[in-house]
Amino acid sequence: MSTGDRKDWMSREVARGTMNRREFIQLSIAAGLTVSAAQSAFAAATPPKKGGSFKMASGYGRKTDTLNPATWLDQYMFSAGQIVGNCLVTIDQQNNVKPDLAESFEAADGAKRWIFKLKSGVTFHSGQTLTADDVVATYNFHRDPKTKSSARVLLSDVAEVKADGPNTVVFILKQPNADFPYTTADFHLPVFPAKDSAIDISGTGTGPFMLDKFDPGVKLSARRNPNYHHSEGPWFDDIELSSMLDYGARQNALLANQVHYIDRVDTRQAGAIKRRQGVKVTDITGFGHYVAPMNCTVKPFDDVNVRQALKYAINRDELVRRVLDGYGAPGDDNPVAPLLKFATSPEPKYGYDPEKAKALLKLSGLTSLKLDLSASDVAFPGAVDAANLIKASAHKANIEINVIKEQADGYWDLVWMKKPWSMSYWSGRPTADGVFSTAYAADATWNDTYWTNDKFNQLLKSARAELDDAKRAGMYTEMQQIVHDDGGALVLMFNDFVAAHSAKLAHGDINSNSDHDGGQIFQRWWMA
Repeated sequence: MSTGDRKDWMSREVARGTMNRREFIQLSIAAGLTVSAAQSAFAAATPPKKGGSFKMASGYGRKTDTLNPATWLDQYMFSAGQIVGNCLVTIDQQNNVKPDLAESFEAADGAKRWIFKLKSGVTFHSGQTLTADDVVATYNFHRDPKTKSSARVLLSDVAEVKADGPNTVVFILKQPNADFPYTTADFHLPVFPAKDSAIDISGTGTGPFMLDKFDPGVKLSARRNPNYHHSEGPWFDDIELSSMLDYGARQNALLANQVHYIDRVDTRQAGAIKRRQGVKVTDITGFGHYVAPMNCTVKPFDDVNVRQALKYAINRDELVRRVLDGYGAPGDDNPVAPLLKFATSPEPKYGYDPEKAKALLKLSGLTSLKLDLSASDVAFPGAVDAANLIKASAHKANIEINVIKEQADGYWDLVWMKKPWSMSYWSGRPTADGVFSTAYAADATWNDTYWTNDKFNQLLKSARAELDDAKRAGMYTEMQQIVHDDGGALVLMFNDFVAAHSAKLAHGDINSNSDHDGGQIFQRWWMA
């Protein structure tokens, strides 16, 4: 029997329940595998089963977090939303939309009207049955002109949302939108019970787990929902999601077996972690990117020549090599990830060119420039080192940068979108429209560059309404070029999602949409 045949046979025996963990590992070692590889192979061969307590330490989270979905800012609360709730649809591992609370969805009137049929018999954790009225209330909560929800701009084209019977929801749009189902998968949009002309934001949802305790910026704990509407998962009995902003603390917690999974692995440490027995590293190429947004309303960033000078003053290849340790690719100030439909490569490339940067400064009437750059590793692992590398490369272009190392606690409330230039990140979105509508549209809540461009905003609306893919492609190509040339976001690197976990965990294919298996790790992973 060949090695491959032996492995297949062993995997089948594990799946049938006729070979236990110890026997599998012993035979694997005898076949030449290391202990760690044998443990990982056993986890991969083990069918999903219920049981166990799952603990994660996350590099996201804030003490100002709340259960109000309008306030959700980062992956911690995005994942929390998928722990306690569900959206109408979800995004699968191939970046396709598939039903979640909805049983089906279809377009009408040239994609100006979208009809969602709800699954029957879905209940909230309180026992209340989900109806179309709950969906209407949830969406109107985010559409309210007084809301602070960043989902409001994503729903700006919704003229009306209404119930058509107890299990049918109709969205009437101001203009056609071919990508509208993707919008309903946004992390802010789990459906919550209607309450007092609004919604119940206490964490009582339809999700795979029922909330036990939520301590903002510290920990969320929950137990399996016995009446969950999906037949596959969740598998864990209970879960804990801890906010642990310091990377060293997260790594130590994993290696001490205090947690089973950590996100935002410092890629410079990934090799050492891989060598540890009983630990596995996952590396997923997705839509995420690390950025340094400039406030385009503040001098000197209000001058496009200064913005372009900085774009040529950064050695992005060096950033990928020294900060990501190769786990990613250089950015070129186009936030649409290469994996996305309609992604293009604008020209010219922003290669490191100090002389070009000096020439652009001269067009602004400057021979040199002094700037402050705020950074913290809470923005992304290695952000402070990245800022110092930017400082060193920009020096050769007569740009002197003072790197301000900010406190991790409060960074997203006191620094990001408050100070003129800072380090940040985006998990990305599954469509080009989602990327642009979230952070580049003039009226986007999270337009962290405060950039506006009339041509861009006109194209954004036109492309959303265009159903001809060839015409849409032309519009998105032009938008990417405008952002590349004129925008205020320095897209430094496209980062892989690198995480580490105990070999005791098992999983299927991993979603590339964002960290935490697209936020679905709590539902889709299990104990081997």
